Amino acid sequence: MFAKILIANRGEIACRVIDTCRRLGVSPVAVYSDADRGARHVALADEAVHIGGPAPADSYLRGDVIIQAALDTGAQAIHPGYGFLSENPDFVDAVQAAGLAFIGPDAAAIRAMGLKDAAKELMDKAGVPVVPGYQGDNQDAAHLESEAGKIGYPVLIKAVAGGGGKGMRLVERAADFAAALDSAQSEAAKAFGNPNVLIEKYIQQPRHIEVQVFGDGTRAVHLFERDCSLQRRHQKVIEEAPAPDMPENVRAVMGAAAVRAAEAIGYKGAGTIEFIVDGSGGLREDGFWFMEMNTRLQVEHPVTEAITGVDLVEWQLRVAAGEPLPAQQQDLSIKGHAFEARLYAEDVPAGFLPATGTLAHLAFPDGARIETGVRQGDSISPWYDPMIAKIITHGATRAIALRAMESALIDTEVAGSVTNLEFLIALTRHQGFNKGEVDTGLIGRDLDALVAASEPDPRTRALAVIGLAGLAAPDARGGMTLWQPLRRTVTWDGGEAVIEVQGPGSARVTLDDGSAHEVRWQSGRWWVDDSLRRSRIISHPAGVSVFGGRSLTLVPLDPLDRAAEETGGGLTLSPMPGLVKSVFVQAGQQVAAGDRLCILEAMKMEHTLTAARDGTVAEVLAQAGDQVEAGAPLIRLQDDAEAAA
Repeated sequence: MFAKILIANRGEIACRVIDTCRRLGVSPVAVYSDADRGARHVALADEAVHIGGPAPADSYLRGDVIIQAALDTGAQAIHPGYGFLSENPDFVDAVQAAGLAFIGPDAAAIRAMGLKDAAKELMDKAGVPVVPGYQGDNQDAAHLESEAGKIGYPVLIKAVAGGGGKGMRLVERAADFAAALDSAQSEAAKAFGNPNVLIEKYIQQPRHIEVQVFGDGTRAVHLFERDCSLQRRHQKVIEEAPAPDMPENVRAVMGAAAVRAAEAIGYKGAGTIEFIVDGSGGLREDGFWFMEMNTRLQVEHPVTEAITGVDLVEWQLRVAAGEPLPAQQQDLSIKGHAFEARLYAEDVPAGFLPATGTLAHLAFPDGARIETGVRQGDSISPWYDPMIAKIITHGATRAIALRAMESALIDTEVAGSVTNLEFLIALTRHQGFNKGEVDTGLIGRDLDALVAASEPDPRTRALAVIGLAGLAAPDARGGMTLWQPLRRTVTWDGGEAVIEVQGPGSARVTLDDGSAHEVRWQSGRWWVDDSLRRSRIISHPAGVSVFGGRSLTLVPLDPLDRAAEETGGGLTLSPMPGLVKSVFVQAGQQVAAGDRLCILEAMKMEHTLTAARDGTVAEVLAQAGDQVEAGAPLIRLQDDAEAAA
């Protein structure tokens, strides 16, 4: 076993690898950018090396600097985590050329699976079923559009070097193909340095089921499957293992196909074979097709660990150190069911836009496995993925594990940034998801109901007003404090309410929407309108928050603040900090509602901003290449007075 390894990553995966290092007696070395100088993974490591600026290209993608850091600290191996350099074969070659071990597959295996088109040809030869599509070298737009027509709409455009939903577009009509192709190629070129795409048939009721494999370079085993069908815009939201309603015969056939895929390239280490599965009519032996292989540890690996009892990071270290496979296929079995939910800093009502902020309050429940790279007081940086934590639950059955997940999410507390927490809770209560009736279109079909179910209700707001008024006990879980005065007005950023004392531990809260609610503290619990609430009121530097199923944060109104001047409806504002990638309009140009105005690149994704109404462009206030803050004006349309002049 290695004595010391360097972890070429950040955030929760770096912390996860450090946990296993501690258990095995391996000394972990961290690397960090300017933005991560005080990060959790740096604090947990034995040593930490600064590697550059906050942009990934200036730090976590600098392979030469990372290798030198490993040599300087005496590390024997490099663990890449996932993302960044984890699937870069040139980096693997450089690591090994420096006399270090790479904790993962060799460069040849990564290259074999790195391009989706070549990988599908290889899998076809290995007897692994593949989705019908076009994976040719001809990238002429007209040729690609012709191939899409031959395959038949709907089709999926995918970056050949892609992953994580980047460079991927669903096209349902021939008329939309050209714009979708241009957008996919642009995003692919930026994210992967390769604009080439492939086209494949889009399966109408698809499920995304992947198989965890592990090899020693000669032989491989599988550690069963994960269902990752609960997605939005090709980004996974909640994963589970094993897949619901998976027949044993289909599990065996799919697992055997995944092992064939791994052994065909002499795979070493942890990897995932992703299959697209036809979910109509139940799972069948002839109803799954190879999509791609991820030649690294997956974000969702904890659910596999939960049902198998295997520490996959330990296996990675042991095999990379020259040990044989730690187990044979017959030694592996499924024990219970597990879920993983991805908690993100994102604005769900605004269209799931990534968010930033300082985590003024952060607390996780006991009884769930938490994978996180942040602590209370840390900031969510605009430079990296806005994940706050992965929450993992395990139970004897799927129903037990799902209820445990709902409970864990309800007991999770985050303040200082908007999050998708209530959206995740709404998903755990979704009737179809509870029944195991999942496919990749579930969230899209029921999005409005899921978002509405996650919005705070007036009763939650009434509780927040109690906290904002300072009338909850100091420990935020006790009863009401002394009521003085008997009637008072409470204001916050965006509203106000009136509180009237009704008696000891009881008050009436009248909100600015006209609704009135009776709030009382009784037997150690909060009640609102005779309804028992599983709520906790927390005061923190960012304001006051209510947690427990419906979360809400109210920010006290600063009397020194000055109201901003009305800008009217003609301004297009940046919804988040980011880089202006492209601007499509100029002053004097006529636009219609829905027309593209510009593209903003933030949190590793491209976001298209469109015109809210018909009009004439009055001013273009930002240019391609500008770095802008949230709320910065980008495009202004003429107002009525200008249009009449």
